[in-house]
Amino acid sequence: MQTPFATAAALPRPLAIDGESSATSLNDPDNAPAVRLLTDTLHEATRRNASDIHIEPAEHGWRVRLRIDGVLHEIPRPPAHLRDAFVTRVKVLARMDIAERRVPQDGRLRLATSPGRLEDYRVNSLPTLFGEKLVLRRLDALPADLSLDSLGLDPRQREAVDAAIRAPHGLMLVTGPTGSGKTLSLYCFLNLLNGEARNLCSVEDPAEIQLAGINQVSVREKAGLTFAVALRAFLRQDPDVIMVGEIRDNETADVAVKAAQTGHLVLSTLHTNDAPAAIARLIDIGVEPYNLAAALRMVTAQRLVRRLCVACRAPAPHSPAALHAAGFGEHELDGWQPYAATGCAVCHGIGYRGRVGIHQVMPVSDAMREQIVASAGAHELARLAQMEQVATLRDAALARVRDGTTSLAEALAATEVA
Repeated sequence: MQTPFATAAALPRPLAIDGESSATSLNDPDNAPAVRLLTDTLHEATRRNASDIHIEPAEHGWRVRLRIDGVLHEIPRPPAHLRDAFVTRVKVLARMDIAERRVPQDGRLRLATSPGRLEDYRVNSLPTLFGEKLVLRRLDALPADLSLDSLGLDPRQREAVDAAIRAPHGLMLVTGPTGSGKTLSLYCFLNLLNGEARNLCSVEDPAEIQLAGINQVSVREKAGLTFAVALRAFLRQDPDVIMVGEIRDNETADVAVKAAQTGHLVLSTLHTNDAPAAIARLIDIGVEPYNLAAALRMVTAQRLVRRLCVACRAPAPHSPAALHAAGFGEHELDGWQPYAATGCAVCHGIGYRGRVGIHQVMPVSDAMREQIVASAGAHELARLAQMEQVATLRDAALARVRDGTTSLAEALAATEVA
């Protein structure tokens, strides 16, 4: 069968998949085309640095899409007759039940794409009208850079974050939508704190990045191992730093807040639009305001915006009125030129290559603690943050437009809610 990707044929085959030899699988004449197609698809995802692979059935045929820098892109459509064999192959490797097609399933697979390089994938299946839809999320074993510098903080934000992380105790929250890089930020914080003198524990659903020196736990709700259960167990393990992958309910929030009050540094995430809304959210789910005020040290909100491809970005036509409407001041319009995406061979015609974080870093001041105790809403907290000169996500995004990192359209799209 001809490979669907022009560059994939030259890439090495996986050396091993969960201990299984891929060569053995290729000797099976019934599975060989599906095995080659899966191998080529995974290599293409790696080559283009995709975060997710979507396998989507349709009434006639199927398609494969890669999420690259947050946006889905379809790749050449594979032969229709290979769909079932392809899905079965993935489920076998991910140790999922191939006979069960009526309910969603979760699995995980690991493969070696080249000597010394392992790739992990989290797999989920979903029954649809025309068959099972699969999503494979690529989980990097260890990102190349886990420093604070890699997060894209400006100097003032970096100084504030560094001070909060090095505090002996307290609660630090990172908030944003799914896919905004919250987990990576937490691991950058953990990496900074990681050392012989500290006991670091983390609980996630699941643990996505393996980092030596940290005691990592994956949630297993069917076995009764929830975030709250793991947190309580951590407190009997003499921890210095605790990371909670996500605060989802009152029980987890209550234990996390109390741990932060009793001499532990607690790092966690929430799903809210901005930093002030995270405080209101915790109060809404039942955290006592006076406990939250005593424990909370900092809240950061973040998004990821796509970087313009430096090989093809071009000056963008613009009007002062449009820039004013976006949030630029009159004094900011002199001496610079916004850029827009065009597309070239380097960025595969997309115009963007890679992503960078934009952040709202909100330290909890004494004035804000008073507002929290008074159960102030998100709007009141946002006004106070503005008075304390906390930059909004829109401010951070416009700074990336000003320095040519991203386009105005991308900045506005990423901060529309904010």
